[in-house]
Amino acid sequence: MLLHDGGPLLVAVLFTILAGIFACLEVALSRVSRVRVEELVRDERAGAKRLQQVMADPPRSLNLLLLLRLICELSAAGIVVTYFVHRLDGSLAVVVGVAVMTVVSYVFVGVAPRTIGRQHADAVALRGAGVARALTRIFGPLPTLLILIGNALTPGKGFQQGPFASEAELRDLVDVAQERGVVERAERDMINSVFELGDTIVREVMVPRTDIVTIERGKTVKQALNLLLRSGFSRVPVVGDNNDDVLGVAYLKDLVRKERSEGGGSIKVEDVMRDPVFVPESKPVDELLRNMQAELGHIAIVVDEYGGTAGLVTMEDVLEEIVGEITDEYDREAPPVEKVDAGTNRVTARLPVEDLEELYDVELPHDDVETVGGLLAMALGRVPIPGATAQIGGLTLVAESSKGRRNRIGTVLVRRTPDGVSP
Repeated sequence: MLLHDGGPLLVAVLFTILAGIFACLEVALSRVSRVRVEELVRDERAGAKRLQQVMADPPRSLNLLLLLRLICELSAAGIVVTYFVHRLDGSLAVVVGVAVMTVVSYVFVGVAPRTIGRQHADAVALRGAGVARALTRIFGPLPTLLILIGNALTPGKGFQQGPFASEAELRDLVDVAQERGVVERAERDMINSVFELGDTIVREVMVPRTDIVTIERGKTVKQALNLLLRSGFSRVPVVGDNNDDVLGVAYLKDLVRKERSEGGGSIKVEDVMRDPVFVPESKPVDELLRNMQAELGHIAIVVDEYGGTAGLVTMEDVLEEIVGEITDEYDREAPPVEKVDAGTNRVTARLPVEDLEELYDVELPHDDVETVGGLLAMALGRVPIPGATAQIGGLTLVAESSKGRRNRIGTVLVRRTPDGVSP
């Protein structure tokens, strides 16, 4: 008789309401931190003690609420489909029943309760903590049993407390913490950067091959010291025939120690260099950081899929992905163009070549480069270091200063090449 009146729909409505309550409470509990719970306890808010007991083991309650919500949703869907089966023909009843429950579940379980739980997390958590605690006492072992079954059927290692906390939820919690003033904006950005490390590969953070300063294996320790002091680097790759033939890495402290103890005039840099560490350019950055910490290495040579040198990466490059660009007290923002004297201008290395052409009314060959720094590197045929000079298109370019942790050229002195000097 029940199937021929409105009773089934009433039961389905009750199950839907329960599912919405469980969804609301689940979201609220997942958004309340233990620090916030301690504050509520100190303020002697009603229900704070019960909430503290629930938050002592959040996965237990959250997994149970998830299970009960699913039971209520599926029960309501089953009742509604059965109701329409007795009133409509064949598959049409199933289609109508599923369509109705999809809309109802989306609005009254997926959207409205979750919005309330997000907007009023503290109030909902305080009022629902007692319910969550009671339900956990009654049904507590059930979710754990189902998780164990799921882990047994799932290939690989499972999750003891269930895989229901996603990265997106954690990111959302960090955003809420920033909005409430628990963490600063910079701290939020840093935490999000940590999440992104797993999705970042070495190729995205490395110093590219074109920006690497190298030294040949046959150079002396004294020559290597001069190069490091001029370039501002503390480590430099040692190469053989070309940049694809990386034999090792020369460290400034090793060179200084050798030069002081034995003199560096005749000792070759290859006798002082350390063995290189090679990593593929597709390696995740978070894995690279763990390897660098374990092996106490601060620099690695990045190789491409063909085995050639793609660039190099240091621990500082990885840390910059977390904390942002690292600069020092010597870094100052220079104007794009600064007049030095009647014929000389100081320009930033990032100044577009077109602007330099317009400044001196000349035409420069720059099909493959866009900036003054790139133009200087093209003219030299190597990475410029302070003091490097090149002449091109009737102009003399002098690398004047390095900038930033990577010691890239920051400014360039530009003047017209005197008559009689071959460009």
